[in-house]
Amino acid sequence: MSEQPAPAPVPVLPAEVADALKRDAAGLVAAVVQQFDTNEVLMLGWMDDEALRRTMTSGRVTFYSRSRQEYWRKGDTSGHVQWVKSVALDCDGDALLVRVDQVGAACHTGTRTCFDGRGLPVVAGDAGAAGNAS
Repeated sequence: MSEQPAPAPVPVLPAEVADALKRDAAGLVAAVVQQFDTNEVLMLGWMDDEALRRTMTSGRVTFYSRSRQEYWRKGDTSGHVQWVKSVALDCDGDALLVRVDQVGAACHTGTRTCFDGRGLPVVAGDAGAAGNAS
């Protein structure tokens, strides 16, 4: 009788990264995606541990779709790939900053960013006036 080979280990997120994450009730963390050379904010996506592991180890950004309940890689169907340059965790552990080199549009609508043309009216503050507040 021959022995069955041991199953290959399942890749996991490094413990020090997993332990630092503060996930929402669905096990997800917000991932802000930014163009690495211009600092342009491109989009917001969601990642679980596996999506983050794939992003950190593949050179391409992987998200977890909350609506479809599946993983997706930016650019697999559109060709608008996000090449990973760096990933950082914020001070609270509840958000990621993924710096990328974006090829083409980042938004599914075809615009460069998911924020193009969606500005809201605000009263703009003035840092110089902060000392004059009464």
